[in-house]
Amino acid sequence: MTLDIRTLAPDDLPEWLRAVSTGFLRGPEAGDDEVKVRREFVDLARTQGAYDGARCVGTFRTTPQRLTVPGGAALPSCAVTNVTVSATHRRRGLLTRMMADALDAAKERGDACATLIAAEYPIYGRYGFGPASWVAEYEVDVARTGLDRRYAGPPTGVGTVELVDGPDVRRIAPELHDRFRAQAHRQGAIDRTARWWENSTGRWRYAGDGYVAPFHVLFRDADGVPQGLAAYTTDDAWHDKLPHNTATVRYLFGTTTDAERALWHFLLSVDWVSTVRSGHRAPDDVLPLLLPDPRAARLRTYADFLWLRPLDVPRMLESRTYPVPGELVLDLRDAAGLADGRYRLEAGPDGARCTRTRDDADLTLDVGELGTLYLGDEAASRLVALGRVEEHRAGAAATADALLRTARRPWCPDVF
Repeated sequence: MTLDIRTLAPDDLPEWLRAVSTGFLRGPEAGDDEVKVRREFVDLARTQGAYDGARCVGTFRTTPQRLTVPGGAALPSCAVTNVTVSATHRRRGLLTRMMADALDAAKERGDACATLIAAEYPIYGRYGFGPASWVAEYEVDVARTGLDRRYAGPPTGVGTVELVDGPDVRRIAPELHDRFRAQAHRQGAIDRTARWWENSTGRWRYAGDGYVAPFHVLFRDADGVPQGLAAYTTDDAWHDKLPHNTATVRYLFGTTTDAERALWHFLLSVDWVSTVRSGHRAPDDVLPLLLPDPRAARLRTYADFLWLRPLDVPRMLESRTYPVPGELVLDLRDAAGLADGRYRLEAGPDGARCTRTRDDADLTLDVGELGTLYLGDEAASRLVALGRVEEHRAGAAATADALLRTARRPWCPDVF
């Protein structure tokens, strides 16, 4: 039977959600409650299904996204999510067809790039994506930290920490998170919509969604302005009349180091908690160095996370900042034809200009390698040494490193 790929109609959603559930090994069906909730936020016009007869055997969805780039600007991005192909229908080109349709649509919409979180490393390079940020997860042995467990809040004059409820989070958090993305210049962070905050505080529920209500803790500075927020859950583990509870951080962000320090100190001082799991942190996170004994924070995960696919190269390169002046001619190869060509970048602390050119190339690279370099995490000189970037002018890779690399590594806190 012919395999058909199409954009979803309203009646397609239950079968499509069943395929998503199957693809992610959550179970062979999707409940009516889930279908009802998801109808409220799944944009059918941006949702594709691959069908073998009436059965959905492949799924693909995109959502609008704002990606923070070096300097704090937010670029319009096409976020790829809910990608599955049933085990019975692999190696038939379904993902390739759905990806091509989605990237063509993103280019036509004017999105500067596409992003995704790769479940498996080898899949997405062939579609022009490159790993642009990495993630770390720590497990902290509270007793080893050296912190004073009699913690009574931040020092006088620094600020305050308070527990808040879901409605408070939905009111305060959106503006605070926007300031974190822009003011903290944490490239790689993405926007959180009002719907995101509603989901994270349990406003939309369905049977089997796995939701556990978290505690929320807010840091305000000495002037009473919110500057940091964390959410965490705890288990209930006692052995031999002694507590062995674990606090698992859902998220923690701050616009200042004072905010991060205060929130971590609070979490590491909660009674009965012996272990704190950090959740997704930046690969250069300050957490271990906030502790008198950094060895108490054991690195449990270090892996690629956000993948980036350039679509509008001039817009991308002109939107970020550069610490030093410099020029480069980049020759990009893109098998899909979406961003291929030769570009001259003239950049510096006062701004950047990127135009197409016929000048000789300084560096030749696949479009996915530009995705890897763009947020400032990777070194062009290392990719040259690996044979992944070709250097035509001596010193060009060093120029790229000086222009593109950032003092702090990019960080995407969110799965999408």
